[in-house]
Amino acid sequence: MLLEAQGIVKTFGQLRAVDQARLALEQYELIGLIGPNGAGKSTFFNCLAGNATPDEGRIRFRDTDITGLPPHDRARLGLARTFQVPIVFEGMTVRETVMVGAFLRHSHRAAAAAKADEMLEFTGLTAQANVKAASLGTPGRKRLEIARALATEPTLLLLDEALAGLTSAEVEVAIDLLRRIHQRGITLIVVEHIMEVIHRLTQRVIVFHQGRVIAEGTPAEVTADPDVIEAYLGRRGHRRHG
Repeated sequence: MLLEAQGIVKTFGQLRAVDQARLALEQYELIGLIGPNGAGKSTFFNCLAGNATPDEGRIRFRDTDITGLPPHDRARLGLARTFQVPIVFEGMTVRETVMVGAFLRHSHRAAAAAKADEMLEFTGLTAQANVKAASLGTPGRKRLEIARALATEPTLLLLDEALAGLTSAEVEVAIDLLRRIHQRGITLIVVEHIMEVIHRLTQRVIVFHQGRVIAEGTPAEVTADPDVIEAYLGRRGHRRHG
């Protein structure tokens, strides 16, 4: 088992944002986390990534209890993440931004730069290597954040709506990139709002509603599940969820 979360609870005042959620993830899987707005999936995702600490429950990654570890320690173990709104270092170039991730494994600047250039080529950003990261548009910023995460050489990559805000053509490019990441042997957890992407990309889907996991299975299985349809698909069917 690569990652296992059991009995995860996270509260904010009187709000029980995550309520006894669980996840069992094998290495090399590519899974999706879905659910309506406010379902708890993002909070659960943050607990996995280390940006939130659960009030109850345990998280184990590669046989290590990481429940209370900060994100940088999880990164050293091989767990990386991206954010829904990409974080850009305004004064840095694209290459320098990716080097920030590469320095986790490579202490020498030349080695970090080489790893950064490898990831820039992989993500299609080589031509922008020397421009300021802040000058990139949404598609470029999302690819840059993925490149920086990949530069940490993760075993598991958590992607938070990596395709949000992209055009149809840009989504196709992004799907291809995620598939190529998975082909490199990296396990992926994807939080995504676009149901078409979930159907095309993921092997298994976990559905959240009101802080709980209400369904788990293949994309076809969960989108045909009456509880899932009642919870958030509604009349919009298999296209998107809110």
